[in-house]
Amino acid sequence: MRPYIFGKRNLIHIIDIRETVKGLLRAKKFVAMVVARGDDVLFVGTKRQAREAVQEHAGSSKMPWVTERWLGGTLTNFRTIRSRLARLEELEAAEADGRAAEYSKKQASRNLRERQKIERNLSGIRDMSRLPGALVIVDAHREGNALREARSLRIPTVCLIDTDSDPDYADIPIPGNDDAIRSINVVLSHLATAVSEGMRGRTAPSQDDRPEPKRRSERETTARASDDGASEKPAVDAAPAVESAASIAPDSAAAEAGDVATSSVPETSSQ
Repeated sequence: MRPYIFGKRNLIHIIDIRETVKGLLRAKKFVAMVVARGDDVLFVGTKRQAREAVQEHAGSSKMPWVTERWLGGTLTNFRTIRSRLARLEELEAAEADGRAAEYSKKQASRNLRERQKIERNLSGIRDMSRLPGALVIVDAHREGNALREARSLRIPTVCLIDTDSDPDYADIPIPGNDDAIRSINVVLSHLATAVSEGMRGRTAPSQDDRPEPKRRSERETTARASDDGASEKPAVDAAPAVESAASIAPDSAAAEAGDVATSSVPETSSQ
């Protein structure tokens, strides 16, 4: 953290505000890019000072969040997490249609505790149907399990780090005070604004671009005409077709390589 520290006063390190602004601008640009391509951003902050801010800003931007204890395997064992959420929907359905009234008191109490536990731990990621495109983490030192899972899955991370954290674990570090509620609110509000900008940048296919379906009479007429034309065409040599396919193959391969290159995840540098 030495490059991000401005100085020390009364045994308290002072973070360089210029480095904070640089990291915040880079994080906003990256988050907007991730959201614009259709991925979600998972906000993580389980410490007491960050819970309310994470819920407020992630909820306003309609992104998933985790404010209770990070469950091991939330990302690496995502299928099991989804099965627990399916269990929550099952319990809620039983309560809604009246089947819960037929259970014994012991079973009803057990189901109530199970539902409350799942809601407390997984309510923030209930609508997250796939792995996120990036993680926003408050206090990288505390959220070590989330960072390790994201690194194992190659999911980029944006972290608010204090002087007790290691910036090498974050793809985009934002040096700042991760213990002050006001500091956390300022950083998360800017990232929520970037999420909103990325949501506006998402492009949905328009109705004009979609081909209109043909009527059955038109399809039958087209198919009949193609059959008649095929029966009247003379047999041709297959060699020119092979040559034309061979001449087209390199161009198509180059085009596919270009598409992969342009759709790759933007590279993030570690500070």
